[in-house]
Amino acid sequence: MDGLDVAELVERLGADEDGVRKMAAFKLQSNIGDPSFADVFISEGGLSNLRYLTLHASGNTLAYSLTCLSRLLELDKGWDHINQDVVERVVELVVMHPLVNIVRGAIAVLGAIVAHQRSSNTQPGNTETFGFRALKPAIAIYPHFLEKLVGSISAADHALCANALQLINALMRDAITNDGEVEWPRFIKRLQDLGVIKGVYRLMQSNALQDLAHPLLEFQVLTKVLLRKWRDIPIDLHKPEHRRALKGIHLASNPEKPPEPIEDGEDGKDKKHNPEKWRRLGFETENPGLEFEDTGYLGMMDLADYVRKHENAFQRLLLEQYTLPPRTRCPIARASLAVTTILINRFEVDGSDLDGAKGYLALETRSNYEKIFKPLILQWSRLHLAGLQAFFRLWKVTGAEREDFLKLVDLVRVLLDVVIGGAKRDTSIQEVEEKIQDYDCESLRRLQMENLQLTYEDTWGHHLRQVRDELDHEALQFMKEQRIRCLLQGAWFLNGQGSRSASSRVAQHDFKPAQPYRYAKLSNNRRYLHYADFDVMGDQDPDLDALPEKR
Repeated sequence: MDGLDVAELVERLGADEDGVRKMAAFKLQSNIGDPSFADVFISEGGLSNLRYLTLHASGNTLAYSLTCLSRLLELDKGWDHINQDVVERVVELVVMHPLVNIVRGAIAVLGAIVAHQRSSNTQPGNTETFGFRALKPAIAIYPHFLEKLVGSISAADHALCANALQLINALMRDAITNDGEVEWPRFIKRLQDLGVIKGVYRLMQSNALQDLAHPLLEFQVLTKVLLRKWRDIPIDLHKPEHRRALKGIHLASNPEKPPEPIEDGEDGKDKKHNPEKWRRLGFETENPGLEFEDTGYLGMMDLADYVRKHENAFQRLLLEQYTLPPRTRCPIARASLAVTTILINRFEVDGSDLDGAKGYLALETRSNYEKIFKPLILQWSRLHLAGLQAFFRLWKVTGAEREDFLKLVDLVRVLLDVVIGGAKRDTSIQEVEEKIQDYDCESLRRLQMENLQLTYEDTWGHHLRQVRDELDHEALQFMKEQRIRCLLQGAWFLNGQGSRSASSRVAQHDFKPAQPYRYAKLSNNRRYLHYADFDVMGDQDPDLDALPEKR
């Protein structure tokens, strides 16, 4: 700010010549990030000129103006000059303008507008100017906005990628927080259909990770928030989307047609149907809604996704199971829910927002990137399919029965923990799928036992070591006491034998001690060892007085 005349700068922003305005905007973008400078700039009436350039300028002048506006908004200043005209203009630039530097600045402005809803300085009367709701009228005019935005995360310009991803994150968070239970899933599905998952997954595995670390980590955190939100939605068959999903699963199983028409009514009339309509699909009871208690709507989504994408394989598997005795049939639906639960625990979906904050702090060290970023969470559907197919394979290989279901679940948990947990950041989903399918049962059993041993060690290791130390001490004391008792009783020994080495005995083969026997006994006070040498071992052990030598 030193040496820069703010009043003159504001005057130049409003000049008639584009070259003068461009130079003023260029200088402004390097100073506007200073809060004290921003206050003086606003007090000099610079916001009106900056807003005018945003609405009417072109080329580099427009690019510099957008950068200045975004930095000013990041300081939580200038919101009284943001209205629908500005929003519509900026959305138009994102959709229609070909220059990267202009699109980059426009996306940054929109990101600030959408994220500003969480600011405490939001004026009550200006709620429609902030958040996702502020963009919806403009998006209605330019319906290709989301498509253009998602496409920007694949741009070669890393700053443009970062700004686009930050805006996507802001839109997702706003939709999850403020939209109704019907609107936000539609918006998320719209983004997924446009390829946002594929684009972010590619960025997470690329070498550009350092430039995009913060928005990528935020997207990963939001993915967990989405999964947790879907998991926490209880299954309610009065909701049309839940009822349709469950009905789709049933119809995909190619059920037998009932002998008589089914009266579809809601008045409680008796209906003729297969008494094993849902147990046939692998549910435990004929009330499937209750079995989604642990996985919620997420479990239903995973099962419905498998059934929809692999309908033929699903029907063949059902026919194959139908030929087996009931106790040996693989419960397909329960297996799907179990795999969903395993993935929830594997990716720590229940982790709090505090875990995300710790991740942001860890980004300061690049060596933590491999530990923090988990691109495979973005491949949830494919991991669920791979885990489910592995469950079917292991069920068949092991000859499992109904009572072995939990054992198989634990085996699949070990499998997914080993493969997913051992995958590096740049490991492709294809490699992970192949490893899951190639793991043999014997290796899994061995890993399972090793994990069980480690679990016991973690749980009981301290106590077992303490008991072992106590037993070692007691055994040592027992042996010492036993030997002392033997010495108190006294004992005969061969005199001089066993003390020499073999070579010594050979060299001195003619050596014979004068008295070949020795008797030793410990004194009663246990202070001295008394001993004496004898020609023969007597029938009676010598008394302590007969042993003149002592040590």
